[in-house]
Amino acid sequence: MINKKLVLITGSSSGLGFELAKLFAEDNYDIAMSGSSERIYHSAKEIEKLGVKTYPYKADASTYEGVENFWKFVESKGRKVDAAVLNVGISLGGAFLENKLEDELRLIDINISGTVHMAKRVAKHMVENKSGDILIVSSLSATLPTPYETVYGPSKAFGFMFSEALRVELKEKNVNVTAMLPGATNTDFHHNAGMDNTFFGDEKNKNDKVQVAKQGYDALKNKLDYVVCGDEETKKEAIQNRTTPEEVKAMRHAQKAKPE
Repeated sequence: MINKKLVLITGSSSGLGFELAKLFAEDNYDIAMSGSSERIYHSAKEIEKLGVKTYPYKADASTYEGVENFWKFVESKGRKVDAAVLNVGISLGGAFLENKLEDELRLIDINISGTVHMAKRVAKHMVENKSGDILIVSSLSATLPTPYETVYGPSKAFGFMFSEALRVELKEKNVNVTAMLPGATNTDFHHNAGMDNTFFGDEKNKNDKVQVAKQGYDALKNKLDYVVCGDEETKKEAIQNRTTPEEVKAMRHAQKAKPE
């Protein structure tokens, strides 16, 4: 008989997804993990050292089949999914006029379509089981326009508002939804977005991923509607963004994200 709870975490090969997987493992959850490369299998072995079972799966989150096949893989284990972290997401640095349309559409497929797709599967499963926790990883970028990451910020604003709306719908069904809004964090995220030659390419300008993951995890466990993750400066910025004019915020972000 299986006594452990099970959490599904997308994008958990590295970065915040991997840090969150460690936190769930330390809390005695088995982990269903997805990633876009073979690295997911190595990461799963690292998590298993914490004394839990993992179910790693390589999936292309930009495609319908990639998302659906990961869900079917998890379903095939015949276990109740107690928690889900919808973490997979990418950015794309550079000027909108210069970036390739196919790259921007891929970002939308991962950050928006993929999130909605997996949320649909997870939410229905949890409602049928009358319980569950869903953590949707958005970004501080959801609170401002993001020039030179022109499509990324709006995609994360979608994730934040989607999370808040879904939270209200599922609350009466005993399913909690929490949004996590990290500031810039010391993962490979900005490097993968081609932003090494920007303010965000400098590690000293970033929050600690261990701290960020713990703040998100604690918010989920406390069933908060959302949490801004990072240091006090990051949290202060989120508060200021509520009243700062959009054009002012946009100019500030442009100074940080524009390639040198």
